[in-house]
Amino acid sequence: MEKITLEATERTKHPGKFRESGFVPGVIYGDSVAVATSVKFEALALNKIFTCNGSNAKVWIKYNNNKKFGFIKEVQKHPVTGSVVHIDVQIVSNDHDIKLQIPIAFKGEDDLKQRQLQLQVYRSEITVLGNLALMPDAIFVDVSEKKLGDTISLNNFDLDEQLKVSEEQDTVYGIIIELNKQTIDEAVETETA
Repeated sequence: MEKITLEATERTKHPGKFRESGFVPGVIYGDSVAVATSVKFEALALNKIFTCNGSNAKVWIKYNNNKKFGFIKEVQKHPVTGSVVHIDVQIVSNDHDIKLQIPIAFKGEDDLKQRQLQLQVYRSEITVLGNLALMPDAIFVDVSEKKLGDTISLNNFDLDEQLKVSEEQDTVYGIIIELNKQTIDEAVETETA
């Protein structure tokens, strides 16, 4: 697992001023944090973490000359602009059991399109319970060899046996269907234009 460090600084009482200065307000809480602490994070660093590691990234928080391990528990976004307006970081010991939403990343969709197939995604995240140290940043599923009617289920996920999934065993996360004719027509129009 890549070691990601996010620096937190003390938050002032006027939240609008530091948002304009490139910071996002947040709170850190959890194991070894006596009281939930209001902090601010550099917006650029946060956006880089979200882009590379998703919104539930595991991070090291550096605050007041201390480093604590945790994960981004909640991200609040502006309803119109979609920009991050607040985050919660839960501090946990590395052997602590947690419940976490892990994104599912499907790869090989271009191979499906060559065979006039496509993936219809029903769920793009999975809820996993277990030790934080065993939690993957994402679950990767290769769909390149799937056939028409094949479904994506828990059997397709490569999870550590010590982790538990809160969904039912027969939950369908995606299915392989015929490529939408409209998609093909749009592709032809784009090529001829």
